[in-house]
Amino acid sequence: MILRRLLAALCIMLSPMSAAWGHALEPAYLDIRHLAGDSWQVFWRKPDVAGKPMTIDVNLPDNCLPTHAPDPRFDGAAWVAAWVSDCPLGLVGRTVEISGLESQRTDALLRFQTHTGATTTVRLTPTQTTYLVPAEPTVLNVLTSYFQLGFEHILEGWDHLLFVFALLILIRDVWRLVGAITAFTLAHSITLALAALGHISIPGPPVEAIIALSIVFLAIEVLKRDDGQKRLSERSPWLIAFAFGLLHGLGFAGALRDIGLPESDVPAALVAFNLGVEAGQLVFVLGVIAIGSVVRLAVPVLARQWQQASSGLNSAMGYAIGGMATYWLAERLAYF
Repeated sequence: MILRRLLAALCIMLSPMSAAWGHALEPAYLDIRHLAGDSWQVFWRKPDVAGKPMTIDVNLPDNCLPTHAPDPRFDGAAWVAAWVSDCPLGLVGRTVEISGLESQRTDALLRFQTHTGATTTVRLTPTQTTYLVPAEPTVLNVLTSYFQLGFEHILEGWDHLLFVFALLILIRDVWRLVGAITAFTLAHSITLALAALGHISIPGPPVEAIIALSIVFLAIEVLKRDDGQKRLSERSPWLIAFAFGLLHGLGFAGALRDIGLPESDVPAALVAFNLGVEAGQLVFVLGVIAIGSVVRLAVPVLARQWQQASSGLNSAMGYAIGGMATYWLAERLAYF
């Protein structure tokens, strides 16, 4: 009882932070595409910070007029501006900059489309605030950029990682764990591809709410584990992982839809993004296993509790996971 009260207090203290953990602060977004001649269409979106636009700005090359964005307007979620800039001699070999990004804790996505329709998407960061426009995006550029975007997206998606973490706690048999992770990967790869290519479309808020609900379900399964009798999620974990993986794939697709796919290299970008997601997931799984092994070796009492389904350690992790996921669920339902 004391443990449960402590955990409830912990969840209350953590809840203000959990909104940020569910999804990192959305990145800024800059879209530049060729219209005709020397004209370029520019769309600029920057995050809202306490009711005001984040203090970052676009700096187009000096041969462009205008070089800066007009005053943005608030669209209910972020601050946006759109304009046409004339750039004699083009943009190839010139630098686009997001000024002020170096002092922020978020990134900026830059989507650039040339006069041929070739598109590339890159991520600018506080340590890399400029982009040198290449002569023509290559397939290698697309593969590299989208792999990095997928890798970073999964490591910033705390809800997806918490689901995988709950699987690691719930499933103790190595081969069943491998099967569950494989099923989860296969499922979200299917829906990611179908949604990104426009074959299925489901509104984002319900998807995000059900993703949180999937974590609550696994937390309950962790808390109800019994040493003498295995639950369905332990006997056939691949079934649970595959079913919820389909929903998580729709969440990944929402992020990819915001980024956009290059019209000339859609298959390459889709494969690279998915491989990046899988690489990030694998890094996370191996990291958790490594840290868990070190902790159990360093603190033998934790190793003994880990083996007992109804131990205080497993209950603590179950309540912590469930508390955070329940907060996300309530928060996302409020958006309906």
